[in-house]
Amino acid sequence: MANPIPDTSETPATAETPASAGTMAHPRFAEALRELGLDVEVRRFPDATRTAAEAAAAIGCELSQIVKSLVFEADGQPVVVLMDGASRVDVELVRQELGAGSVRRANAALVRETTGYAIGGVPPFGHRTRTRVLADRRLLDHETVWAAAGTPHTVFPLAPKTLIAHAEGAVVDVRERSA
Repeated sequence: MANPIPDTSETPATAETPASAGTMAHPRFAEALRELGLDVEVRRFPDATRTAAEAAAAIGCELSQIVKSLVFEADGQPVVVLMDGASRVDVELVRQELGAGSVRRANAALVRETTGYAIGGVPPFGHRTRTRVLADRRLLDHETVWAAAGTPHTVFPLAPKTLIAHAEGAVVDVRERSA
């Protein structure tokens, strides 16, 4: 019987395998895509693309076309911030946007508990629990953006307006400004 898992030991990190969402994405995320009626191309990489820079290099796109799905804790409640890969979140702007007393990065346990995914593979939607989502306006600068498909090895492309709509995100300005 043939091994269904391809041997990628000789494949360079930039090699990608396009496939249907159901076969490559995390099962929870694949189900979310089905429920939303989205047919997207999920790409799997032999090496993890846990950082935005790794993902951009593997895909061959601009760093700012990568969507980082970052989980924060605002007054004890999780919130997901969608940020382009070239930028950093200004926590004070998130705090102001939410009207929260305090905002901090969520720990790995809260990320997994809230989204159902590990850090480095959190998609912008299809989370385990319904969570408030803020999407930085700069994502709209591109025709296509790339986000994690539930694992550190998988990504998918989507128009940013469509991605934000499916994430039920509010478009905000929470990007850190350089001095």
